[in-house]
Amino acid sequence: MISKQEQAEFLAEAMPYIKKYNDKILVIKYGGNAMINEELKASVMRDLVLLQLVGIKPVLVHGGGPEISAMLKRLGIESKFVNGLRYTDEETVEVVRMVLAGKINKTLVNEIETSGGKAIGLSGIDGHMLGCEKESEELGFVGKIVDVDVKVILDCLNNGYIPVVSTVGYDNNGNIYNVNADTAASVIAGELQAEGLILMTDIRGLLENKDDETTLIKKVVVSDIPSLIKRGIISGGMIPKIECCKEAIRRGVQKVFITDGRVNHSILMELLSDEGMGTMFINGD
Repeated sequence: MISKQEQAEFLAEAMPYIKKYNDKILVIKYGGNAMINEELKASVMRDLVLLQLVGIKPVLVHGGGPEISAMLKRLGIESKFVNGLRYTDEETVEVVRMVLAGKINKTLVNEIETSGGKAIGLSGIDGHMLGCEKESEELGFVGKIVDVDVKVILDCLNNGYIPVVSTVGYDNNGNIYNVNADTAASVIAGELQAEGLILMTDIRGLLENKDDETTLIKKVVVSDIPSLIKRGIISGGMIPKIECCKEAIRRGVQKVFITDGRVNHSILMELLSDEGMGTMFINGD
């Protein structure tokens, strides 16, 4: 239990950060354990409402891989993966749209509303937000984003709503696409010229030793990323996630954070404290 003095000290420490982020856009990519665990989910939604109350403009971008897999299993449809990415045929993409833009999206909107906030659920189809083409024939209807229009997100923000965006896309032939949530969040954040992007994960951040969470790297300059890959510090599944961080910075996002979504209030601790929580990526040489 946090004492009243500790609460007061946190608020005092948070004041300059609240001022810094006031009226700025912050994109949060939400997934992993923080989405599955009901207590963590409620904590994240309350944090978003709090950010909005202190004058920050949060945008929530979410995936939902485990729920998609569970629904496919219930329907008797086999989940297939190619190099770690879900193969998405026409039958699967309909389930993706149903789960992401339907069940998960509206559940999150309702959580925000019951926490005292105002939210609107969107998908990458709404307002033709995420225009796509096939990433490859091998993956089926997995979308590569080729066009972005964030006007509908800005309309929501300007009217006092938290946009909650599910990562399905479209093309001009009427096809629907399953889009990687990290990729969508980085592109959306860049198009919005967001002050920050937070990628919530199931690890503390980028680790010097992937098996030792005490080896957290607090800050990374994007120009150092190739060297970190060469040294094997960035490897495996972290490579595409870090590439999304680099892409967001390239598109004009000021700071990108990889933070631990398994920890209550990780967003607040990342943004509004001196210590932070995870790894921060910034531009520079």
